[in-house]
Amino acid sequence: MISVVGKTVGQWGIRVPARQGEGMRQALIRDGALDSSLKLLREGTDLILPVLEEREGAAWFGFEAHPGREPLPRHELVGGIAIMQENDRGGAELLLASRPSLHTIVFAEGEVHGEYRTREFTVLAGEQTTRTTVIEHGHTFAVDLAGAYFSARLSTERQRILAQVQAGEVVLDMFAGVGPFAITLAKRASLVVASDLNPKAISLMLENLVLNRTKNVLPLLADARHLDRVLPWKFDRVVMNLPLSGTGFLQEAFRLVKPGGTIHFYSLVSVEGEHTARIQELGGTVLAERVVRSYSPAQWHAVYDVRVS
Repeated sequence: MISVVGKTVGQWGIRVPARQGEGMRQALIRDGALDSSLKLLREGTDLILPVLEEREGAAWFGFEAHPGREPLPRHELVGGIAIMQENDRGGAELLLASRPSLHTIVFAEGEVHGEYRTREFTVLAGEQTTRTTVIEHGHTFAVDLAGAYFSARLSTERQRILAQVQAGEVVLDMFAGVGPFAITLAKRASLVVASDLNPKAISLMLENLVLNRTKNVLPLLADARHLDRVLPWKFDRVVMNLPLSGTGFLQEAFRLVKPGGTIHFYSLVSVEGEHTARIQELGGTVLAERVVRSYSPAQWHAVYDVRVS
């Protein structure tokens, strides 16, 4: 549940200049991210808006609760599903009743694991399903949380990389999941090869290609270790979204990218520059290293933008 100290409720918050507050509030409402049980904070010329989950730019603040409104349990939204951080059926029923857009409340029994990148869930309230639909920047994604990897928290990252893609690029998504990176980048690339080892992920990706009328993505059921033997192309850009074990595939990515090309390498790290030496050893230059989100008190999810010599 949300932590409460005295009359103060601890929750994630987004700081914005007061003149931008209403626009941000409306955007958070549209995203289903604003915690309406808590009052906004004002600090000097800034407003701090309470949000229901950690997101880029968020920090932890103490908010005052609205009288008569019970604080909602902490959770992550993925389409019409809320993933709670505690196995609390009472809190799940409260959360389900608070949002007409939600159809299911689940509790994650563990972290993402295995070569198929899957996770176990217990349904606490609502429909007995882990399948939902996610709308993201004009795209529609069919998602099955228990069947294939999908992270709604990488929405900003997908747009950031899209802004870097030049018209006509040939792109490889080495660990494509249900296809959100591939379908997003296909807007500018001439071809995106979207590979994954999980058959369920490829099945959902095929659905998503139809949903988004995307014709320049090539789905590929394959082990990323063998892609350089299977594919006839070298790529202008490679996306490596495998934060738990992507380091073991860096050498394969370097084999697949053109000289002067770019690799976007996602990893869990404990110190800044943790993978810089390995990247340089393989012939790459780190253009940028940025935090995507915190993962635990001692680790965070980082992305390295790498230029290949």
